[in-house]
Amino acid sequence: MAIKRALTVNDIRDYKPLVLPFESEWFASIGSPEMKGGWIIWGNSANGKTRFALQLARYMARFVRVAYDSLEEGLSLSMQKAIEDVGMSDVKRSFVLLDKETVPMLRERLAKQRSPQVVIIDSLQYTGLTYKDYTTLINDFPHKLFIIVSHADGREPRGNVGKAIKYDAFVKIYVEGYKAFVQSRYGGGEPYVVWRKGADAYWGNDKN
Repeated sequence: MAIKRALTVNDIRDYKPLVLPFESEWFASIGSPEMKGGWIIWGNSANGKTRFALQLARYMARFVRVAYDSLEEGLSLSMQKAIEDVGMSDVKRSFVLLDKETVPMLRERLAKQRSPQVVIIDSLQYTGLTYKDYTTLINDFPHKLFIIVSHADGREPRGNVGKAIKYDAFVKIYVEGYKAFVQSRYGGGEPYVVWRKGADAYWGNDKN
C-alpha cells in the first residue's frame, strides 16, 4: 500500500467538511456532526432503540439521503408501523428502507452515483461483520456516514465487535427507558427523549 501524502498546515486549513446543521434538541444532544465515519446506537430490547434510530433517520433525511438497512426485521408489519409513527412520509424523497440487504449488496449500492449518504444498519449482530470488516467499510466509503445499531449486554454494546466499534465511533448513543444518552465529538451531550410518556413512566422524577 502506498504511503499517503502528509498534510500540510494549508491542507488542514483548507479542509471543508460536510457538516449537518442540527438544531434544537438534536443539536443539544449531538452537536453539528460531520458526514463521515461511524456512530453506534445500542440498548436493550423494548427501550426505544429502533424508534430512536428511525427518528434520527427522519431528521437527517431533511439534509441528506438516508438508507435504513433493516437486517433484523426487514419489511414487516412492525417496521411499517414504526416508520409511519415517526412521520417518515414527510421526507419520503430522501429515505429508503433496505429489506435485509447484506453488507456485500450494500457495498454495491453505495458504489453507485447518488447513493445514500447516511446508512443505518440494524443490527450489528445480523451483519456477520468483524471489526476489520467494519473499519474497511468505513475507509472504503470515506464520504458516507455509517450508523450501527447494536444489541446490548447491560449498558454496553453486545460482543467484542460492538465494544470495539463503540470506542471507534464519533458519536456513541445508549438508549434506555426511551431516553438516548449521547457522547459526541461534535458537542451536545444532553439526553434526547425518544418518547415522553414512556420515559416519564420509566424514569419517574429522575431527570438524568
